Amino acid sequence: MQLSEILTLNCTKSAVQCTSKKRALEMISEIVAEQTGQSSNVLFECMLSREKMGSTGIGNGIAIPHARMQSSDKAIAVLLQCESPIEFDAIDNRPVDLLFALLVPDAQCKEHLKTLSSMAERLNNKQVLKQLRKAQTDQELYDIMVNQ
Repeated sequence: MQLSEILTLNCTKSAVQCTSKKRALEMISEIVAEQTGQSSNVLFECMLSREKMGSTGIGNGIAIPHARMQSSDKAIAVLLQCESPIEFDAIDNRPVDLLFALLVPDAQCKEHLKTLSSMAERLNNKQVLKQLRKAQTDQELYDIMVNQ
């Protein structure tokens, strides 16, 4: 699955003012709700449930929150670049400033795991990370993510 199939410019936000993990997950839920017509509260609860199993903060200032959606047939991704890093209970205990969220339909779990894995790999690239952190607009952030 190509990243451009699941991440759109509408779901890419740079310099987001966010003060907490909870607020970041709420913002992601609101963005996905706008795109899918689903309830932002239900989406938020799905992501929060996943976080309770263990933080999706993978270290190096990155988090990959993810969850399954009940009534959707299409996966959707959201990329947030926080203006200031937030506490996220990451595995390295460092605050997070880049969040790549993935919400997938229940039926696409295997595809979901492959996509998460390729995203983690991509976000492990120091050059990509440096560019993402320097990006100043939604368009710039989106282009860096999908055109590498």
